[in-house]
Amino acid sequence: MRQLSGLDASFLYLETANAPMHISSLAIYDQSTARGGKVRFKDIIENTTNRIKRLPILSRHLLTVPLGLDHPYWVSDGSFDPEFHIRHIALPAPGDWRQLCIQIARLHARPLDRSRPLWEMYVIEGLDNVKGYPPGCFAIFTKMHHAAVDGASGMEITAALHDLSPDAHQNSEPYEVESDRTPGPLELVLRSQLNNIRQPFRMISVARNTVPGFARAYARLRKGELHRIPDVPRIRFNAAVSAHRVFDAARFPLSDIKAIKNAVPGATVNDVAITLCGGGLRRYLEAKGELPEASLVAMAPINVRDPSEKGTAGNVVSAMAVLLRSDIEDPA
Repeated sequence: MRQLSGLDASFLYLETANAPMHISSLAIYDQSTARGGKVRFKDIIENTTNRIKRLPILSRHLLTVPLGLDHPYWVSDGSFDPEFHIRHIALPAPGDWRQLCIQIARLHARPLDRSRPLWEMYVIEGLDNVKGYPPGCFAIFTKMHHAAVDGASGMEITAALHDLSPDAHQNSEPYEVESDRTPGPLELVLRSQLNNIRQPFRMISVARNTVPGFARAYARLRKGELHRIPDVPRIRFNAAVSAHRVFDAARFPLSDIKAIKNAVPGATVNDVAITLCGGGLRRYLEAKGELPEASLVAMAPINVRDPSEKGTAGNVVSAMAVLLRSDIEDPA
């Protein structure tokens, strides 16, 4: 049993019907190179299930404290139902990209069941007319709650579910899910009171580590090494969102991205990605006659996970506000 950190729990507290706090990924697989030219649904279930021992967050569910007196806990009751989490669907004919995008948008809009481990995986067949992919491909769409994973830990989970070669060793041992002793409501309330007594000391520890960072940032602001971002322009994207979602994607060869990066001394792949986003938004808003004079601003997550924390779930992440430079026409 493990208690959620304040950062992890915040993604539960901030969740609303119109803003579910899960993060998702979509991967498309060409099964023509698999043994027999086919990957069976039962193989995907078996592969995921056999690796569950290395991924305890996938078998833990939330245990809330009565009256919300403290952050919830991750607990495991020793059971795991892979067929609840791993689901099998298919696109109708003709199975094109538009149909896949519509299906992904609908799946992503649905909140996760908080009485279960907070993740779902959809195996989507019928991708027979997706441009750039051979017929017979399938997709895997995965949803995981942000309270359980951030971008870095999500990538580690993805890596643990895959192999880099077809002859990799397959763990055929039966999986065993750990079982926690689940405390009752009274014990949870007592735990919360103890945590509240310790809280002032935890706050002192946080302040001791945080104040020097603020002091350094303030000093760099005074020297002009850092700059505050001015008011964020209000555009159509700042409005309240509904519960519905729209999904689409574009493919860019990594070689092209690197070639663009190399054309500008000191540029990075991330710089190119931000430039693509800023340029695309600039063209869109310009076409609508709504391009603001000031640059648009995006929130960019930053992985601050220490190497010693590799393999741990949860969130070890910060964020920065980034100018997209939508106010500059020249992409260079």
